[in-house]
Amino acid sequence: MRQIGFAVVFMVLLARLASAQVPGGNVFFGYSYYSADLSSNDYASPGRANTNGWEASVEGKVIPFLGFVADFDSHYGSQNFGSSCPAGQSSCLPGNATFTEHNFLFGPRVSFSVGKFRPFVEGLFGGAHINIGDNIGSNTSFATALGGGLDYKIIKPLAWRFQGDYVQTRFFGSTQNNVRLSTGIVFRF
Repeated sequence: MRQIGFAVVFMVLLARLASAQVPGGNVFFGYSYYSADLSSNDYASPGRANTNGWEASVEGKVIPFLGFVADFDSHYGSQNFGSSCPAGQSSCLPGNATFTEHNFLFGPRVSFSVGKFRPFVEGLFGGAHINIGDNIGSNTSFATALGGGLDYKIIKPLAWRFQGDYVQTRFFGSTQNNVRLSTGIVFRF
């Protein structure tokens, strides 16, 4: 009986030590502002569009200061494209069109904690999809995001995040340079 009791206590201690070795992670969801570069080789450049949307991410820690992130966002807006026709085409863009952009990005995030603050930097890679208007078109491209942010711990499992990223896409054969600013709640585990 003594040996069984010792074995149970030993297993509980080992399980406790093993759980302490798992670094954890976090889940983020919040509001996102996106300054979209809508330049294209096919149409007259309408410039930048200010859009609103959401961002969500999941981070799994590998070691205490390194995690891997799956990041998803959607942004919605409208832009005045003018009434220009591309060279050699008979169809023209409407004056104002709505558009939606979705990004799905994955990659490493480096972070460390200093009191209630946890600053981080990240490099993400993946894809993006844009849909412009009803009959204008859509395109999917490779996308990258470089940026960082700061989590402020509210209570042990909750934090508030401020984040900024430079997002580059390659829609319609040209490169777009975008800025994404996000804020929202972080659930830490």
